[in-house]
Amino acid sequence: MSLPAFSRRDMLLLFGAAGALATARAAETPAALPGDSIYQFRPQLVDQDGRTFDLASMRGRPVLASMFYSACDMVCPLIFETIAHTLKSLKPPARDRIHVAMVTFDPAHDTVPVLKDTALRHGCDAHWSLLRGSDADVRRFAALLGAQYRRLPSGAYNHSAAIGLLDAQGRIVRRTGTLGEDDPAFVAAVQAVS
Repeated sequence: MSLPAFSRRDMLLLFGAAGALATARAAETPAALPGDSIYQFRPQLVDQDGRTFDLASMRGRPVLASMFYSACDMVCPLIFETIAHTLKSLKPPARDRIHVAMVTFDPAHDTVPVLKDTALRHGCDAHWSLLRGSDADVRRFAALLGAQYRRLPSGAYNHSAAIGLLDAQGRIVRRTGTLGEDDPAFVAAVQAVS
């Protein structure tokens, strides 16, 4: 069986089509994540609407990330308030790009309906994701974020209160522990990456 002969024009068209296909496939495949991106971590998370949530879905935009538990009546409300105030401090184009990811320390208690109620209580809009996962995934997320917590015999949690700023690739570029008031350096960092 003999192979068909191709003209020079046919070969150029064939190679051009192959090159275009390779370019299209490369455009569909996202670039590799940096090694220090928290998006390398692929926990099984669910949001306040009961939807599966992939951390990497936030790639491409800045994120404010923190942890909380819904039964907290002291520090966690301040975390929500501080994030909301930080968002209001931003100019509209930057504010519209930011996403907020809050992971609960207490997935046993903070079920989807509890997360939904917490989101409503704190005025969280579509830019906010309140998330729950397995105890192991929550511990790993906390370690990546630099958050510390432990459950007390009373059922309450003793925990740190930091808010992290992630860049478009999921790298932590700034943290703040300032709650209840402006942290001008943090707001400026959020504005700069937005």
